[in-house]
Amino acid sequence: MAVNLPPHYHDAESRYKKAQTPEDKLAALKEMWVLLPKHKASEKVQADLKTKISELTDQIEQAKSGPKKAAPGTFKFQRQGAGLVVFAGPPNCGKSLLMTKLTKATPAVAPYPFTTREPILGMMDYEDARVQLVDLPPITADHYETFVTDVTRAADAAVLFLDLADDDGPAATKAVVERLQRARRELVPPGTPSTDDPTTYAIPTVLVANKGDDEAADVRLEIAREELGERFPILVISAERGDNLDALRKAIYDALGVMRIYTKQPGKPADMTAPFTPPVGSTVAELAGKVHRDLEDAVKSARVWGSGVHDGQTVGRDHVLNDKDVVELHT
Repeated sequence: MAVNLPPHYHDAESRYKKAQTPEDKLAALKEMWVLLPKHKASEKVQADLKTKISELTDQIEQAKSGPKKAAPGTFKFQRQGAGLVVFAGPPNCGKSLLMTKLTKATPAVAPYPFTTREPILGMMDYEDARVQLVDLPPITADHYETFVTDVTRAADAAVLFLDLADDDGPAATKAVVERLQRARRELVPPGTPSTDDPTTYAIPTVLVANKGDDEAADVRLEIAREELGERFPILVISAERGDNLDALRKAIYDALGVMRIYTKQPGKPADMTAPFTPPVGSTVAELAGKVHRDLEDAVKSARVWGSGVHDGQTVGRDHVLNDKDVVELHT
């Protein structure tokens, strides 16, 4: 399906390419966003525009607020697996300890605030899929590392932490949500439709109530529900004891909104060890683009084995796939 960009869109794009200042570039990009037809064929263009608008908005705001604080490193993560999930929370909420339980990462774990000073990356296994986890530095109303804004732009989902062993835990978690909102990072329940505001990133979020083994955890949990309302589904765990970690792995994976698709070559068995993970609702053509970008336009049909078809059924490029389908692509 063609995007069919209107003439005024190309005019705005020309102004964007000729613009000399970030402000002029941003104005042109916003005009392009308004003029862009919003449908499935334009999803890639929408994503590209949204990223450029967000980056320029951040750049302009940082320039107004003074010199950008230097980060202790360059945090560019090569995307791997089913998606990238950030851990966001106040100091001493147990983020780093949980990273050691879910991945092979070895962040510093200590009973004092701000042990984590830069993002820590780890890979979590969920059945036959893998998910990137990034442990962010603690966030408070007064403490926010500016590079968190850049890292969260790449996030597909987030885990928000609540400390059930701290009387101030509910208020501290609410402060994290509000501080991220100031950076135009909106934490939303999984499955929430994306925002029409191209300057704001809506991040599907699982709220994890850690230290559920504390004797006053139930009381603080009720206070947290009053503070945060029913904004997020809450999963109570104990990183220390390992309580409910399997359920957490599933919740993190489900928040990504992806499905596992296995591919095979004609006459050969399917590769069941490394599934592709396109978004739920993806078509044969969109899967082909995940396999190789040149394949998305070249694929004509596929044979599919799975829940929505007869085994080996031939389908067209617009056929919508289901979780755990096996697909044989034909060009």
